Amino acid sequence: MKVLVAAHNHPSLHPGGTEIFAHDLFRAYQRAGCDALFLGATNHIHREARPGTSFQSIGTTGDEILLWSGHFDRFFMSQVDLYGIVPDIVELLRDFRPDVVHLHHLLLLGAEFPHIVRRTLPDCRIVMTLHDYYPICHHDGLMVRTTNKELCYGASPDRCHSCFKEIALDKFVLRERHLKSLLSTVDSFVSPSAFLKQRYVDWGLSEHLISVIPNGQPERAPVKPSETARPKPVFGYFGNLNPWKGTTVLLEAAKQLISEGLDFELRVHGAAPFQSETFIADIDRLFAETYPFVQRRGAYRREDIGKLIATVDCAIMPSIWWENAPLVIQEAQGLNCPVITSNIGGMAEAIEDEANGLTVTPNDPMALASAIRRIAEDGDLRQQLSSRARHPDTIATSAAKYLDLIGTLRSDRVAAA
Repeated sequence: MKVLVAAHNHPSLHPGGTEIFAHDLFRAYQRAGCDALFLGATNHIHREARPGTSFQSIGTTGDEILLWSGHFDRFFMSQVDLYGIVPDIVELLRDFRPDVVHLHHLLLLGAEFPHIVRRTLPDCRIVMTLHDYYPICHHDGLMVRTTNKELCYGASPDRCHSCFKEIALDKFVLRERHLKSLLSTVDSFVSPSAFLKQRYVDWGLSEHLISVIPNGQPERAPVKPSETARPKPVFGYFGNLNPWKGTTVLLEAAKQLISEGLDFELRVHGAAPFQSETFIADIDRLFAETYPFVQRRGAYRREDIGKLIATVDCAIMPSIWWENAPLVIQEAQGLNCPVITSNIGGMAEAIEDEANGLTVTPNDPMALASAIRRIAEDGDLRQQLSSRARHPDTIATSAAKYLDLIGTLRSDRVAAA
């Protein structure tokens, strides 16, 4: 079976959760016997254009390429360069002739991508994994209102227009129709969480077209936690630093605990790329005010995350948006590390309060501080939460589930014929 895996970037250029999982699954497909090709779209932020071709090489194995997409309409999620990129995509499809196209995002690739596949290869099966809410929400797919960081429970042209007053209401009507029309060519959707599936059902996708398959993790050599007794409880944050990840909420909680006299250490692993000057100034101030209790460790390599998690007693993920299936929670649970996280979205599916971690109200520094204190002061609780960790599926298991789904689609096509 030939499989084309397409994502909106490459993990070596932008190591986000979607890109990492898409690439892991691509390799798992190959190990399962598939002839797989990885296509990652990028733009000037990570690569310069190379005149004469839309494609660029990446890696050393010859089975990964980049599509340079410099002309992309983010509102309609549309590929603008119809005379440049689209013919090259068509040529790639005709040359590789995949049996399956597995799409992981519409950004940079364009919402037209499934339609181009269907028009070029009518018998190709198209699967799309829904990783976030971009088709539903123009606010960077966050489903958070543009004022006061209020969580959004459902999109409509009126609500979306109230978030973006400068965009006419009828454009949101057209945006929704445009995206739903183009997505109608997808054979099957997959959601890593039941929560995200329900969001898309509420938006209008057919429930029977969306399967829930959890994201799997690569199998790695076991990481042995340090047996050296720590003089004080150590907490860890892992991931990019930005307002939606709850960075300032975390630092405000730490500041509160310091004022209360709690003896602890918080290690913050991650960088803050592409953030506003205001946000950078806020976290710089908070890091300065919470030092040395809070240690700013900076960016890390993905291959090091296991070792880093093994050095902490508890991981913290205080996101204030509807996270879908955070890799950090999976990584921590795979190492029997309890997690404190927000009680919304896919986070609440992965962590059950007082079972394998603690959940708190999002965007509430006092609630987060209270949970951190509980973990810090109660060693028995830490042990109980650790013993009930829920290990994620392996990436091989995820690949097998996807291939089973693809086989069903083939049966459906044969039956329909």
